[in-house]
Amino acid sequence: MAQHPAHESPLGKSSAYLSQYDASLLFGIARATKWAELGFTADNLPYVGVDIWNCYELSWLLPSGKPVVAIGQFSIPADSPNIIESKSFKLYLNTLNQSTYASFTEVAALLTADLSAVAQAPVQVELKTLEQVTSEGLQQPLGLCLDDMEVNLSRYEHPQLQQLSCGTEQIEEQLYSHLLKSNCPVTGQPDWGTVQVHYRGAALNHASFLAYLVSFRQHQDFHEQCVERIFLDLQSCLQPEFLSVSARYVRRGGLDINPYRSTEFTSINNARLARQ
Repeated sequence: MAQHPAHESPLGKSSAYLSQYDASLLFGIARATKWAELGFTADNLPYVGVDIWNCYELSWLLPSGKPVVAIGQFSIPADSPNIIESKSFKLYLNTLNQSTYASFTEVAALLTADLSAVAQAPVQVELKTLEQVTSEGLQQPLGLCLDDMEVNLSRYEHPQLQQLSCGTEQIEEQLYSHLLKSNCPVTGQPDWGTVQVHYRGAALNHASFLAYLVSFRQHQDFHEQCVERIFLDLQSCLQPEFLSVSARYVRRGGLDINPYRSTEFTSINNARLARQ
């Protein structure tokens, strides 16, 4: 079996937690490997999108020595050459803890430069106070929740296009499910998420889609790649006029990852769900 591209990253290994700024800890994982498995390159991706990361453990020192806490939002283009490996991201953010910066603006500029260099594409950074995030509150996903459907399930490892079915009626609808679970391909740790789908196309059989989502339960892949697979399989099944797929993942180590893939850019709501 081919070695996973994250093998050389800090993922799944013992690591020292440094408290002084060190951008060298960031580790990029090339997206091209997974793109090639799906038959694509950076020049012919069938979607547009972004990966939104939210950081809830961000702190640094003012020149007076007083600490500041903030919440960070990082938007990484879905066509960037590299994913930023999550553990390296956490280790890097920890190095700000005992480092001194005069303002939110200075920290945001530093994060923008470092993350963009590793992703090899422009990364957008926004820092917020806890009061700002509190005022934004929680959101409820739009559309129909599939989780109360009665379905019989026995497959948990290999989500496949053949599991999906649709009718001939052309409709527009929004669906969501909180039952997505997959596993990290390096450590095997569980990743929990909520999938949201909006499409115009052939009417998707809801039971088939719920069974398809649950079949990710023992599947091993990164958050971004799970969402891309769901997008591509739905696109193949529905032949939609419009399709967007996003997932809101439960945070780990103070970071949550929220990939979004679509046939066209639409507004993205980054408000938290209940499990985030």
